[in-house]
Amino acid sequence: MSLKQQASAGSDVDERLAALVTNSNAIRAIASAVEGTLGPKGLDTMLVDKFGEVVITNDGVTILTTMEANHPAAKMLINIAKAQQAEIGDGTTTATVMAGALVGCGVEQVIKGVPVSRVIEGVRVGVRKALELVEKKSRPVSGADDPILHQIALVAGRGYDDIASLVVKAAGMIGTEKLKDSGFKLSDIITAEEGANNEVFMGVLINKERLSKHMPREVIDAKVLVIDDALEPEEIEDEALATEAGFARYQELQRQFRENLDKIVDLGVNVVLVDRGVEDIAEEVLTDAGIMVVQRISNKELRKAAEHVGARPIKRTGLKKPVEELAKILGMAEKVYEDEKLKHICILGGKGKPMATVLVGAATEEVVGERERIAKDAAASVQAAVRGGIVPGGGSVELAVAREVEKVRESIRGMAAYGVDCVVEALKRPFSQIVANAGFNPLEKIGDVIAAQVTEGKDSLSLDCDTGDVADMLELGVVDPTLVKLHALRAAGEVAEAILRIDTIIKKKEEKPEHKTGKENFDWEG
Repeated sequence: MSLKQQASAGSDVDERLAALVTNSNAIRAIASAVEGTLGPKGLDTMLVDKFGEVVITNDGVTILTTMEANHPAAKMLINIAKAQQAEIGDGTTTATVMAGALVGCGVEQVIKGVPVSRVIEGVRVGVRKALELVEKKSRPVSGADDPILHQIALVAGRGYDDIASLVVKAAGMIGTEKLKDSGFKLSDIITAEEGANNEVFMGVLINKERLSKHMPREVIDAKVLVIDDALEPEEIEDEALATEAGFARYQELQRQFRENLDKIVDLGVNVVLVDRGVEDIAEEVLTDAGIMVVQRISNKELRKAAEHVGARPIKRTGLKKPVEELAKILGMAEKVYEDEKLKHICILGGKGKPMATVLVGAATEEVVGERERIAKDAAASVQAAVRGGIVPGGGSVELAVAREVEKVRESIRGMAAYGVDCVVEALKRPFSQIVANAGFNPLEKIGDVIAAQVTEGKDSLSLDCDTGDVADMLELGVVDPTLVKLHALRAAGEVAEAILRIDTIIKKKEEKPEHKTGKENFDWEG
């Protein structure tokens, strides 16, 4: 073959793999953006917007969802990370790093001549086997009071003992049954505020102040009315108001509204929580009656408050009901008060569903967001551990699984074995990155740890990132939730397969809106 023919053949190959290589490069770029944060020695990332606003974080999903990414393959990986966060609440960095390794290795195999379909086949076999092995190596957690949960929170909480203690205390207050409820997220009870003291309490926070400083700041034995609407008279259209009948209707609605306010007072209500605004006359009447009113509460906070006090939210029209019926929808709480320093409302000891709140203190405004993210990660990991058990951390379980997946390769015929190799490399990647971030040589340490695991028969052996020595992760208390590992591995496999299957990238044409000419029919001549 002449040089010209060889060059032509090489060009055809490059052109054929252009989409695959382009997508692989995009995935690699995304993975490299977060891999430096992995492990106990991982560093932070600074995100800067066009206005110069800065976010400094170690949280993988925050980096991924905040960074600017225009490539479609990159967006696919970010969406996978979002799904991981929504389902488990942690492990997005691990999923991203493994996905990057899977795609990168897969592309290398294809460039060498392995058909894409065979690589994908091998990846499926390898991931399926790896998932089975991780589940087998999982150890159950006895419940919300298991001492191991503090270690789970400490690892996920990046070593912040105060945050780990808060989260574990909250988990104990909520209980095992609630933590296993798929509809409940422990991370939702976390809030961080500048100048606050770390605390956990049975109750809910509302990030609003009372409507007027003339209203009581504190209410004991609170009888709570929740209005999922505005506390205003029913509206009437301007056109109707211009007529005599409309004006009469307006006056009637004003009278009814005043009667409804009197009902609230007669019922002995002393706390009113309102979704939207409050009419001036309502503010005046309720202030005179010594009632605390909080307006424009977010739907999420209003719902939590209603559940905690045992109230049934009503619309403004619901206030027309007789006093006896309204009494049945009220909630109760031991105490409701406004923290004037932190500018929020605390509701304690509700008679409805028990709810805990974790308030994380932060010294400055700049670190509030990061403290909250750390606490939410810790809470998500604790709940995942209660639901699905734990495995040794530090990349140890992935290395142990990689050794066993390698054995599967021997039983696979044909080129699909190369896809299994990709899974093995992806499983080794978290450990390698943790070691690199700690300042050690990954190639050297991975050999040391694998040899030690085989010799001692312990899957929990990994690297002590402080000393550089092989150590037992269970003895060090370095453990991870099983569900985090399973979802990260599954997510990495899914995105890798999706990327490897893309053969061509075609830009869609822009759809132009149709312009009507005003003519229904056309006469053509000639």
